[in-house]
Amino acid sequence: MDRRIRKLRLRFLSWLRRSRPGPISFVKHYSYKDVKKATDGFNRVIYGNSHGAAYKARLEDGEVALVKEATVFNERKDFFYREVQFLERLHHRHLLPLRGFSTGHKRLLVFDNIENGSLKEHLNDPLKTPLNWKTRIEIATGVAAALEYLLLFSNPPVYHVSINSSNIMFDENFTAKLSDVGLLSSVGNYVNVPHSSCSEECTGQECGNIIFQLGVLILELITGQSSEHGSPDLIQWVQGSRLGSSIHMMIDPDLGNNYDHSELKKLLAVARLCIKSKNNPKFPISQVLRYLQKKVVIAQD
Repeated sequence: MDRRIRKLRLRFLSWLRRSRPGPISFVKHYSYKDVKKATDGFNRVIYGNSHGAAYKARLEDGEVALVKEATVFNERKDFFYREVQFLERLHHRHLLPLRGFSTGHKRLLVFDNIENGSLKEHLNDPLKTPLNWKTRIEIATGVAAALEYLLLFSNPPVYHVSINSSNIMFDENFTAKLSDVGLLSSVGNYVNVPHSSCSEECTGQECGNIIFQLGVLILELITGQSSEHGSPDLIQWVQGSRLGSSIHMMIDPDLGNNYDHSELKKLLAVARLCIKSKNNPKFPISQVLRYLQKKVVIAQD
């Protein structure tokens, strides 16, 4: 790990230990009745995974929030409160902040502003204003920055993260926010990250899986296509030998010709390397972020 990053990380963790100990203190305990009403009886589903569904909620103050089920904690109340305590301590521009929680028939987590919905909505819904090229670059860079924070600066380190267009949310300023991270072990699409690997550069297979997910997200941003539900195989395409000659056929039609061709090629290069990192990580997330920020160049194989 770069010495400056290591020093910054140690200082940050030391400050965090001193400044944020103790029980839950800064999040609101919502009544189950109010949350159920805000989600229209839990019928406003945005996405779902092995932890349960995530809902759009209109709170009493008028703000649009995200409510997530935490079904993995149904049998362990202490684990649920530990998760709330962990999420309360995460602070990053590109992470959806925890606003509160609720307990009742379901254990629920209430997250902050998602006024402009999900990335998937803006890629797939013809009634939504198409995302321009600059915004797509900013989304990729923002998600990478959030991952660097989770893997290198979170204390304790993140144990689970899921990255796809369904769970990346936009606030009122169209700032992209990762909404699906957690602490405790589970199943499904979550990625296990051992504590020891996160103390350095995090280049193990688990972190390779996280970088792989970032690569798939970049492909979705470029093409406007989902990697799910029978869409063209984006992964096979980016790994193919005819990538260069087929770019014009795969670029999102909503972009038209309003994108930077040089940036597109560089973005595809980093997506390709991220995809290759699934089983054999090529570089740490900090290097991916520097590449997206145009601070360094990643040499290709």
